[in-house]
Amino acid sequence: MRDLLGPRPRLQLAILLVALGLVWLVSSTILANMARLGLTPGFGFLGRPANFEIGESPVAFRAGAPYARALLAGLVNTVLVSALACLLATVLGALIGLARMSRNLLLSRLAQTFIEFARNTPLLLQLFFWTATAHALPAARQALQPVSGVYLSNRGVYLPWVSFDHAGGAVFALAVLAAIVLALAALFKPSRRRRLLVLAGAATAVAAGLSWLVGSGVSFDLPTLRGFNFTGGFGVSPEFAALVVGLTVHGSAQVAEIVRAGVQSVPAGQWEAAEALGMSRAKALRLVVAPQALRVIVPLMTSTYLDITKNSSLAVAIGFTDFVSVANTTANQSGHAVEALALMIAAYLALSLSVSVVMNRYDAMLERRGFARP
Repeated sequence: MRDLLGPRPRLQLAILLVALGLVWLVSSTILANMARLGLTPGFGFLGRPANFEIGESPVAFRAGAPYARALLAGLVNTVLVSALACLLATVLGALIGLARMSRNLLLSRLAQTFIEFARNTPLLLQLFFWTATAHALPAARQALQPVSGVYLSNRGVYLPWVSFDHAGGAVFALAVLAAIVLALAALFKPSRRRRLLVLAGAATAVAAGLSWLVGSGVSFDLPTLRGFNFTGGFGVSPEFAALVVGLTVHGSAQVAEIVRAGVQSVPAGQWEAAEALGMSRAKALRLVVAPQALRVIVPLMTSTYLDITKNSSLAVAIGFTDFVSVANTTANQSGHAVEALALMIAAYLALSLSVSVVMNRYDAMLERRGFARP
């Protein structure tokens, strides 16, 4: 027993028994109150029909479908928003972080101002601001058009979309995407550049051949004004757009500081050695400094991605139907508040652990490839 519990085993055993007793007391009280109200604990309610609508989700849902499908639709919305915000925050934050280190004083000060503004104002306040901004946009008939085919109105954001006319269209799109990914990968992998470029060329040839034989099968669906709203293309609600923008802006400020810290952690001698070899500053950053900085950046980026994922739950404050919003509605209609809360905890725990696993594996891969921490 002493080996199992360590020093002072009686005290630790007593604390464990007290904790178990408190858990039993709380559980029995909750079950007794639920029984008094005529509620049966359990998750059987997930199969019952839900009497509410979800206006926006990749998972089709209508009133009368089971609660389980409603929760799935909300969870997909949360995953979609979180993934998109993480991606945009990474790109925007990296650019702002590099601008913060620029020798151009004006660019550096602008980047610093953005970072300080985004980091030192509450995220919820930023979400309210972006939601109000989205609803203050002109009506659909007077929608803003920053570029051809893109419309901004108080009904949402509408973008051109790609449609596939037949199976060949999907193959064509995959071939083009593969060529782009391989070409980008060749920029960061000098040792495999020739092989990657050959594969990219092969993918391009497949896409060109398919287009010549059967037609690309890919067409652009442009949004068109019909009456008081747009049809066609791809549209998102003002709440979705405000949530993604808010999470991106807030997260990008953290990413910018992480990138700046990672790059500055690399000894100045690495820059000097790269310049001595005739490399430009951009090439030195890409080939010499960035691989070393990644070992500092990646662990910190994990925390940022986790924050973005958990902060997406603030969507309930601006009216977007994420998992928390759907779970709250489910609890109110079904009366199973405890079970709904348990599902929310389990969902966000699963999402956070998934992000941690992916980022930790990437960090381990960098270590195996010899990227030592500065």
